[in-house]
Amino acid sequence: MHKSMKTSAAYAGSVCADRSGKNGAAAPLTKGVGEFMNVLAIALAAVIAFAVAGLLGRWMIPFLHKIHFGQTIREVGPEWHQKKNGTPTMGGFLFIIGIAAALVVCVPLVLSSGRTMEDGMLGTKVVGGFVMALGFGAIGFIDDYIKVIKKRNLGLTVRQKLVLQFIVAALYLFAMHLGGADTKTMVPFIGAVDLGVWYWVLSLLGIVALVNAVNFTDGIDGLNGSVTFFVSVFFMLIAGILKSVGVSVLAAACAGGCLGFLLWNFNPAKVFMGDTGSLFLGGMVCAFGFGLDIPILIPLMGIIYVVEIVTVVLQVVYFKLTHGKRLFKMTPIHHSFELRGWSEVKICTVFSAVTILTCAVSTWFALSAYGI
Repeated sequence: MHKSMKTSAAYAGSVCADRSGKNGAAAPLTKGVGEFMNVLAIALAAVIAFAVAGLLGRWMIPFLHKIHFGQTIREVGPEWHQKKNGTPTMGGFLFIIGIAAALVVCVPLVLSSGRTMEDGMLGTKVVGGFVMALGFGAIGFIDDYIKVIKKRNLGLTVRQKLVLQFIVAALYLFAMHLGGADTKTMVPFIGAVDLGVWYWVLSLLGIVALVNAVNFTDGIDGLNGSVTFFVSVFFMLIAGILKSVGVSVLAAACAGGCLGFLLWNFNPAKVFMGDTGSLFLGGMVCAFGFGLDIPILIPLMGIIYVVEIVTVVLQVVYFKLTHGKRLFKMTPIHHSFELRGWSEVKICTVFSAVTILTCAVSTWFALSAYGI
């Protein structure tokens, strides 16, 4: 076997060590029963998160209306968006609570199959990843709360957001280090590559950038939920193939939570996820990528996120360099398509189709990184 392939296979074994316990030791349960418990945990995670998010909307949306937690729509956005002014925000709590409920039920199921929280860094990758997402969601909640209380579209300042986001990302990476994570990452067709200290630097910058990219994707009914649903589904499939059950459970719960939320958020939306939800989802996507040691593939799987934030940056830079000229009709780019006559449903459909395509390619790349 080629040396790089041997390295990849060895590293894959360490990443997927939660297949049967540390160092491949036999689990207390029989293999068949253990695998059944794993599949059950993954399926239940999706079902529970979907059910909780969907059902919770029947109570939470009227409650948000009652306490006047409505979204203030930007005046610079498409003028027809003004009719959405006052639509309840902070709806991200629907899938946050749904995912939390799923993990409370399903993590014990995974442990009952013979694993421990240390196997395959289950505790750090799943629980730690979820806590990181909650940290980003908390930043979004503060931002949303300020907007609602002051009845404006601006909450925290950009500097305040970035400082808090870097703190959350740094704490997550520090927890990964304490949990035994090294500086290796899996690269398609190559295998494990040790980036040394640059791993932590690039990871810190990458997490903050990705979280904000996901946030920019939340601008029309159903878009962020739809795109993140498909990203979660493909991460769930990749994790399942790699026998990384913990990450698969986490991704399944996120997919189910997004789907339950879309019952209330698809056009015409009855609730918005707010920064509470969008920043939380950004944290979840990062948790999937780092949980499988393939963060390098997150930009490809979430190509829509990347396009959204890159167009915003290009618009700002071009505007300043040309003293007021615009490169796009409006950014984030989904608004530009709106101004060209695309309906919100059409934008969601096309962007979701692109996501499915790039996720399919990413799945091939991810498996090649592990020599599969």
